[in-house]
Amino acid sequence: MPALHELAAARCLPDHQVMDRATLEWIAAHRPPVAYGPAATFPPGTTALVPAEDWFTEAALTDTLHGVRHNARVSVLATVLAARHHLDADHTLALTVAAAVHDCRRHNDRTDPGHGERTARWLHQQHHAVTAAFGLPDLTTPLLDAATTAVARHDLPARAAPPHRRCADPRARKVADLLAAADALDRYRLPALRWWPDPALVRIPLPEALHALAFRLVLDSEHARLDGATHHEALHHALDLARPTREQQ
Repeated sequence: MPALHELAAARCLPDHQVMDRATLEWIAAHRPPVAYGPAATFPPGTTALVPAEDWFTEAALTDTLHGVRHNARVSVLATVLAARHHLDADHTLALTVAAAVHDCRRHNDRTDPGHGERTARWLHQQHHAVTAAFGLPDLTTPLLDAATTAVARHDLPARAAPPHRRCADPRARKVADLLAAADALDRYRLPALRWWPDPALVRIPLPEALHALAFRLVLDSEHARLDGATHHEALHHALDLARPTREQQ
């Protein structure tokens, strides 16, 4: 079967898109200049929030390009962005929870219009179970509103949000902007250069160190998964490799 990057070049990708070794090698070989150099470091205590497989619309989607590992990597990148933008602890909680589930109610790995709103409604109904599974405090009503609004807006152009999903609170608007930026940074997993992060489409400046970190997280976690690691093992392996050694600190 052709590799994903070959299918992308031929514009005939399937609905469910699973990483393969040839595509990962192609990604590694096309590292952009912005992703070279030292990678950004993590705030203390950073971990990946790994969504449960039964939160997804169907089992086949958990291992795809929008599945468990993508959502978890976005939660890591969101944590880094929150620290860089001095987001308070409460809104960082809302952001990381939103990031960890933002694509879990997709129907496929294509554009899937409306998946943001679909996932936001699901998160509103399931937020107690979600935070409990992550070992996190419950979201207060304002924080839940910020999280669900960010999820609902993440697949929409900035000016396309419906009235009930617009952010009057600047902190909630920051949550939405940071989720969009974290999601964009993980686009290095996609099998076509035209879909990789475009600074013109991100509302928050992304320094080169963040691109380097995002690229490394994709390569290391996807390599581990292809070598037989579980989702959790693959993600924590990538985090361990990205943390600076004592000699580098």
